[in-house]
Amino acid sequence: MFSALCVSLMFMTGLIPFGTYAIPMLAGAMLIPVVVELGKKAAVMVYVSVGILSIFVAADKEAAMMFLVFFGYYPILKQPLECLPNRVLEYLMKFLVFNASVVGGFAFVFYVLGMQEILEGLEDFGRYTAAILLAFGNVVFFLYDVALTRYYTLYVWWFRPRILRR
Repeated sequence: MFSALCVSLMFMTGLIPFGTYAIPMLAGAMLIPVVVELGKKAAVMVYVSVGILSIFVAADKEAAMMFLVFFGYYPILKQPLECLPNRVLEYLMKFLVFNASVVGGFAFVFYVLGMQEILEGLEDFGRYTAAILLAFGNVVFFLYDVALTRYYTLYVWWFRPRILRR
């Protein structure tokens, strides 16, 4: 059911103007109930199936890549990262994972897929544009992480006891 929900969301990426960024985040957040109820293995299966299917059904291929490169697996990885003994180490690892995913995904698209036209739009704003966009991405990631934490808390402490009676 959650795979179908996530694929349906990814299918709508071409219909909503800001869907390129928001829909992969929302589809990734849908994995939290899967992690809580069925475990990490089931969530990984959902991530893989949605990732593969979204390549074929998503109108916006950039959104499909965002789901595959980061937003699909981060909700699965979030809980183990939050179990680290030190809060500073936790956030250091979270930002390391995010930045490695962004840079790795960009390198894959640029070097492996050969899509050099990505840089053409960046040159108009100066040579620091990539660094500024990455810094802005880190701010958005922090807000996404906070939102996921609140969603997880709402799901576990309100939705499960009241609706699922668990």
